[in-house]
Amino acid sequence: MGARRQLGRVRRLVVKVGSGLVTTPAAGPDRRRIRALVADLAAVRAQRIDVTLVTSGAIATGMARLALPRRPRTMPEKQAAAAVGQSALMRHYEAAFKRHGLAVGQVLLTAQDIGDRARYLNARNTLLALLRFGVVPVVNENDTVAVDEIKVGDNDNLSALVASLIEADLLVLLTDVDGLYTANPAVDGDAHKLDTVDAVTDDIVRMVWDGAGAGAVGGMATKLQAAQKAAAGGVPMIIAAGRTEGVLARLLNGEPLGTYFAPKADRLGARKRWIGFAVPPQGRLTVDAGAVRALTLGGKSLLPSGVVKVEGDFAAGEVVAVVGEGGDKEFARGLVNFDAPELERIRGAKTRDIEPRLGYKSFDEVIHRDNLVIL
Repeated sequence: MGARRQLGRVRRLVVKVGSGLVTTPAAGPDRRRIRALVADLAAVRAQRIDVTLVTSGAIATGMARLALPRRPRTMPEKQAAAAVGQSALMRHYEAAFKRHGLAVGQVLLTAQDIGDRARYLNARNTLLALLRFGVVPVVNENDTVAVDEIKVGDNDNLSALVASLIEADLLVLLTDVDGLYTANPAVDGDAHKLDTVDAVTDDIVRMVWDGAGAGAVGGMATKLQAAQKAAAGGVPMIIAAGRTEGVLARLLNGEPLGTYFAPKADRLGARKRWIGFAVPPQGRLTVDAGAVRALTLGGKSLLPSGVVKVEGDFAAGEVVAVVGEGGDKEFARGLVNFDAPELERIRGAKTRDIEPRLGYKSFDEVIHRDNLVIL
């Protein structure tokens, strides 16, 4: 803690808003709140800053339109509510932005769109083309078709992926609270808001309290996950109160609102950002202590000799998680050069023994350091 806010010149901004800021229970979209949000975004846009909005609220809007008394529990019901609600929510955004002479473009994404390299690049090109046309992209997860296997799961993480995707200069998460607190301020009188966070450490994660309402998904935990993704991509992030008047313009003017999360100085390249955060791992490798040191401290590639356990059914070229012995915490992620059956046969082997065990040798490394991301 204690990092100074260093926004620099913001040319490209991603703003995420939660359901609670743009919808009301039973009534659906809150026209007054949407207009206030859009006015703030339009004021930023008038400063020649590209703005991308990541919005929740489709399911909540659909619930209101369908007069559902509680949040749907089954996937088909959630998807039906999202299908009804998404178009209604976009109509409200389109009308609100039109008052400021701005056009909007709807972009619906799934984890599959981000996890596939070709689709990832296509999504990036589409978003950048919209910005070049002066359009405000309005992004949401495609809840209508997404199943658990292809869901990002929450718009906090989606917004961080979008910020990385378009190489934004700042990510702002607008929420019902005005930042990250050391404890739940509703029950702990000693809780205080953090102004800045250098890095999302285990100590920071332990501070998280769940302030999510009944209609929300994620809470503060997913915001910290988003901060980690943004930081790795070199993007500063701010959690701020979405009901504060003119909050975006005030943040861009340097006012110390909310909680600021500093980016990493050694920004990952675009390809490593994709490997580290956009692609869900298809398997897991447990490695010995020597391999952990070689990867984290030595900047080395992962060799078969360091692999002690292989889990999952993955193919060569897919992303796998890497953990140390005696712990489930993932510390690295990378593109593997062997499929799971091959790796099971060569785990623990010296490089010279790969060919005798497999009958061929296409690579020396299980994961080359150029395809490895330390988390």
